[in-house]
Amino acid sequence: MNEIKLTQFSHGAGCGCKIAPTVLDKILHSDFKSANFPNLLVGNESKDDAAVYELDNGTCIISTTDFFMPIVDDAFTFGKIASVNAISDVYAMGGSPTMALAILGWPVNKLPTELAQQVLDGAREVCQAAGIPLAGGHSIDSPEPIFGLAVTGTVPKENLKKNNTAKDGDLLYLTKPLGVGIITTAQKRGQADAKDLQEAVRVMTELNSLGSQFGELNYVHAMTDVTGFGLLGHLIEVCEGSGLSAELNYNAVPLIKDLKPYLDQFIYPDNTMRNWQSYEKKVQGIGSESLLTLCDPQTSGGLLVCVDEHHQQEFETKFNLQPIGKLVNPKPNNVVEVQ
Repeated sequence: MNEIKLTQFSHGAGCGCKIAPTVLDKILHSDFKSANFPNLLVGNESKDDAAVYELDNGTCIISTTDFFMPIVDDAFTFGKIASVNAISDVYAMGGSPTMALAILGWPVNKLPTELAQQVLDGAREVCQAAGIPLAGGHSIDSPEPIFGLAVTGTVPKENLKKNNTAKDGDLLYLTKPLGVGIITTAQKRGQADAKDLQEAVRVMTELNSLGSQFGELNYVHAMTDVTGFGLLGHLIEVCEGSGLSAELNYNAVPLIKDLKPYLDQFIYPDNTMRNWQSYEKKVQGIGSESLLTLCDPQTSGGLLVCVDEHHQQEFETKFNLQPIGKLVNPKPNNVVEVQ
């Protein structure tokens, strides 16, 4: 089983499996007249990370699901990454996870069931670290291995963070470096250095639990996590939802160390270009390197946080983060300007 490489059994990898933004918009478009649910604070009318339903006691329920095909060859690590990625949606809303259910698709005639068990053990370890039970789930026999979680969380209504409530002047912060899509693509091609892959795995298996702390700060105006649409795609969602534009300082954007050799070889996931084609008309100042990094589909990426500029020193001192850009009044010719 140690010689089995899970990534060879899937056509996509991690959040790189996501449907391109422009295609997804067409899928989600509907003329169906749905009923009104006053307690549904966040639904699919916005492009947020999870659904949020308000209870009568001022507490809100957060509900989300996320799953994908293997991004690494090791089954246990795949289970960990997929689980951290799914739980992140709750943190991105400023909440705390409560419990999770597993979503497993497994090609039982192609891959040993022992590997599926290792995937679930990876999920159990992450859920334990997050302080929640893996309480059940559902499995099917599928052509490709698939794993993820459906996660339930809670958040006080006053702590709820959305991705469309940013304000003019907000500073932008990113809690994890970019580049995991590039390195995992190199791994799939047999060209990744072991230490670089180890660093990418470290980034992907780090819980975004800071989101719960950010939720308690009223000067954090908006938040989202960076996944399959890349930093540019998720930043554009924040800008368009909030009616703003962004000035992004590329030199301040954190990147995984030693990424340049892969960029020099033009190693990148297929979804990088699909991402770019979805929003190239909304961006100015992109370069050959910044295109590959800012459009790189992240799996279990960091939190993109919008912070009131008047609280910059307090936020940076507390969380040891540096700004990567700023939100400004909408510009007529672009949504994001890369500087």
